[in-house]
Amino acid sequence: MTILLHEKLKLRYPIIQAPMAGGITGPELVSAVSKSGCLGSIGAGYMKPGDLSSLISEVKAETELPFAVNLFVPESQNVSESEIKVAYDALQPYRGELGISETMPALQEMASPYHEQLEIVLRENVPVVSFTFGMPASEEVRELKNQGVFIIGTATSVMEAILLEDRGVDAIVAQGSEAGGHRGTFSGPSSQHLLGLMSLVPQICDFVSVPVIAAGGIMDARSFRAALQLGAQAVQMGTAFLTTHESSAHPAYKEAVLNAREDQVVVTAAFSGKEARGIKNQFIHGMENETRILPYPLQNELTKSIRKAAAEQNDAEFMSLWCGQSPRLSRSQSVEELVNSIIHANKEART
Repeated sequence: MTILLHEKLKLRYPIIQAPMAGGITGPELVSAVSKSGCLGSIGAGYMKPGDLSSLISEVKAETELPFAVNLFVPESQNVSESEIKVAYDALQPYRGELGISETMPALQEMASPYHEQLEIVLRENVPVVSFTFGMPASEEVRELKNQGVFIIGTATSVMEAILLEDRGVDAIVAQGSEAGGHRGTFSGPSSQHLLGLMSLVPQICDFVSVPVIAAGGIMDARSFRAALQLGAQAVQMGTAFLTTHESSAHPAYKEAVLNAREDQVVVTAAFSGKEARGIKNQFIHGMENETRILPYPLQNELTKSIRKAAAEQNDAEFMSLWCGQSPRLSRSQSVEELVNSIIHANKEART
């Protein structure tokens, strides 16, 4: 008898809360999702190692149920201090508008905390670890598996899924172009990896033997059923959980998503240097023709003060409002209400 993915992970339902970085996935959201019978996820991408350790402890204090931590595989960038200065100066009008006074960060201050984060994940015995922006190294996979960790990779094409399976991951997130936030592409330009979920999932399912998790635009029971029908064993949902009561997303961010139209959602590299889908605002509009943008994660470091000041000033026009293609389906509700609406509607559809 085949053991399904959610059974392997000891979940009641095949639903994973997307690991949204940037402070959205606090202990309240992650633990509430896990308590609901799904898999809560910490988006550790930008977190300092000490903060990640504290957050893991907080989640463990809330629940003994499984949860995941997501890490951003580092991308090496050969950029000079002079290039950083040029990109930094291009952002001065936005810092001026928000009243930000700061000095340009040094190149060494922009180093990825990935390796320290991975050490913490291993030390804290996190049961599930997912990776985005690339593949963990072979020795890292061996170390995680020796400790019994379930490993999930992220693919935006069939080739990426094949590479991840060969590397030894236990499951693969098939990230359709509908997904909010950053593209998980790692095998070429993101512009060449924009397959929609309906096309991507069945193709990946046909070419890998590990379980596939569908991600991108899944907001309710209809898209949940469709993803499973296409061959996925579970779904990963971000925007739907972002607007829940337990989410730590900024109130102005939640409000922007709840009131957004589908034609306001665009793909931009302006905030981070890597293509990401979100709601178009004044910052994105102003940066549309800007050529002085550094690659990820350097651009992300340069805009950090802008995003932080915007949040402090309750100004959504300068915040990164990551969102999938279906904002009209977002609701202000509890995690329990969201999960129950999906599961109950799905049961009714089968009777």
